Amino acid sequence: MRRHPILCSCVIVAALALAAPGARAAEFDLSPLPVYRAEQPQHGVVRIHDTELTQHLVHLWEDEFLKFHPLVRYSEYTVPTWFSGLCAGTADLAVTGHDAWRSDLKAFESIYGYPPLEIMVATGGFNRRKGNTPGVIVLVHKDNPITGLTMDQLDGIFGAERTGGWQGTKWTADAARGPGKNIRTWGQLGLTGEWAGRPIRFIGIDATLSGWSGLIQREVFHGGDKWNPAIEEMVRGGAEVPADVQLVAEVGRDRYAIGFSFMRIVEQNPDVKALAIARASGGLFIPPTKETFHDRTYPLDNAIYIYVNRAPGQPLPARLREFLAYVLSREGQRAVMDDGMFLPLPEDALRKELAKLN
Repeated sequence: MRRHPILCSCVIVAALALAAPGARAAEFDLSPLPVYRAEQPQHGVVRIHDTELTQHLVHLWEDEFLKFHPLVRYSEYTVPTWFSGLCAGTADLAVTGHDAWRSDLKAFESIYGYPPLEIMVATGGFNRRKGNTPGVIVLVHKDNPITGLTMDQLDGIFGAERTGGWQGTKWTADAARGPGKNIRTWGQLGLTGEWAGRPIRFIGIDATLSGWSGLIQREVFHGGDKWNPAIEEMVRGGAEVPADVQLVAEVGRDRYAIGFSFMRIVEQNPDVKALAIARASGGLFIPPTKETFHDRTYPLDNAIYIYVNRAPGQPLPARLREFLAYVLSREGQRAVMDDGMFLPLPEDALRKELAKLN
């Protein structure tokens, strides 16, 4: 039996109205993805903790999975503390619109002595709607000659010298770097003339704890959490104009500014442009598009995850393995498209996640 907070009912109604089944499944070719084939009938209860962000998608998965396994039942809670059920042993699956915070992982490991199994089940949205876990878009003024940056250059602009970084819940000195790699002027990026001596004005948003800052710290800072101290951080809440809109507008007014936001806001302002990103020097610069988000070639896209308590060397309970196999199938990814919030996984990423179930 499902139990949901009453306040979530309006979210469900809105999501259903915006996500007509099958309306978006044709956007991407799902035919390379494996068809779900039930190995054997399953029964028992699947206990799920999720968030408002993923609730409607979870409902689609549950309803479709019942067609294959009608004896399965669900116990579902949509709560802000979605990960706590996994720690307490009251949830089998924890579903979230971002990877788990380090504090969540540390809490789990302190109880069980090993990390939870992390399964990526969808890619974050590109530019569709609010709350769809979009990736990070790096933007500059339209007059800026730069069209792309490498991840190391982003580290130099956004970050600062550090003694190391976090890999999961472990601190390592592998990510250490000195102040010599800081980039504080446009001339350090090769610009000449009037740009050469101009300081880079760095404007960010939610740099303390958010899906965007977490993604930048993990991918750009290699697990570090030390930001450029000159960052002008726009903080959400309390303002008549949303902070992300203010950020993009400010970059559009200042030729020497750089910032990060998401495409739904960036593409609405003609005075800014999004930059292509390369993973390494000499690598291919990838522009942020719906296609590069879907195929996960853009370096700063986000993802949706399910966490499971599986002890090392132990198999997953059959009902959980089957549910996750369904989610990572053509049918499960069609539900992602029907939900309309996120993007389905490409074949290579999906098969990599499937392999974790064995």
